[in-house]
Amino acid sequence: MTDRAPFAGWLNDTNDVISVFLSAGQIPDLINLGGGLPSPDVWPVKEIAEISGRVVREYPTETMTYSPVPGLPYLRDVLAKRYSSDNVPLTRDNVLVTTGGTQALSLIGQVLLNPGQKIAAQSPTYLGALDAWRPRTPEYQPMLLEADNFDPVADMTGAQFAYTVPNFSNPSGRLVDLEQRKDLLAAAHETGAWLIEDDPYGKLYYDSEPLPTLLELSGDGTPYSGPVIYVGTVSKELAPGLRIGWIIAAPEMIEALATAKQGSDMFSSGVCQMTAAKAYEEGVADNALPRVLALYRARRDALCAAMEEHLSDHLTWEKPCGGMFVWAKVKDSAIQTEQLMRRCLDYGVCISPSSVFDPEGKDQSGIRINFTLNTPETLSEGAKRLADTIRSFN
Repeated sequence: MTDRAPFAGWLNDTNDVISVFLSAGQIPDLINLGGGLPSPDVWPVKEIAEISGRVVREYPTETMTYSPVPGLPYLRDVLAKRYSSDNVPLTRDNVLVTTGGTQALSLIGQVLLNPGQKIAAQSPTYLGALDAWRPRTPEYQPMLLEADNFDPVADMTGAQFAYTVPNFSNPSGRLVDLEQRKDLLAAAHETGAWLIEDDPYGKLYYDSEPLPTLLELSGDGTPYSGPVIYVGTVSKELAPGLRIGWIIAAPEMIEALATAKQGSDMFSSGVCQMTAAKAYEEGVADNALPRVLALYRARRDALCAAMEEHLSDHLTWEKPCGGMFVWAKVKDSAIQTEQLMRRCLDYGVCISPSSVFDPEGKDQSGIRINFTLNTPETLSEGAKRLADTIRSFN
């Protein structure tokens, strides 16, 4: 009997950190500070339940059958209106609906990457993006936006696209300032690279008014055909279980992405699309936002206070002005954070090590800590358990 054909080679280019992370959920009384999870306390359950039942009754032909590959025209129109401005007039031709933000990233990779081509990526980089593009075996050029000598033109030259999360990057929580946003756009025009703006946290500003998005800055008042590929999702505004995301881009990019989507899942759930459309149209997300911001701001403050009390001898960090994460660095260079993550599980707390946000998997100096999921009391106990874990290395 001959051996069966082997699995694709890219599957070997992974580590076991994620499997360890996922299996940690079985540990009793574990405090999860490692995920990127919104709080169930802010989900508009009653509103979504009412809308989802209503759209099935009132729009059965849109919700219960096959949908158009690019998405329901109703939702595409709602999103085009929501993101349009005088500077960026949009139509449904600028919008593709996806099954969550991760599919959006995967489709971008399918459309723009041949194996081995270059991505310029804001570093550290969102794990989900690295996973989405791993089958394309790309080469990565890290973009260190906080470096004094950061040169976006140099980094983006030769890249198929540049990947950014300007609003409170996952994992670093960093807010890219207005001047750097303009510099990234200028570099996209000069180099010809597409500019990905992944924006799941764009509503989560706790201390200031939102900055204009790259999409907003890239318009010129004419029908949009600029270099920005904007990725959005309902996950942080409504609920992740709806699995609805979108891409806003030039019409030719939307057409190419729709071709890729046809071979991926053919279409996204009509029930979820229409539910999301009505939820936005009826103001569910906008009405919930003040409560979301108040809850998450208080939890951010609670985590940072607990870290100051328990972890200031062991970690350095900056208090983020939005988003969902605190990015911390260990002071003791002898402690590798992948090993720290594993030992943390013995102490009943879960964190994310920096290695999973590094395309080469080498960075062992940092950890990502989520503050949106847990109560202030649980965050305080989690910080204490993390401190106990770090002390166990001595």
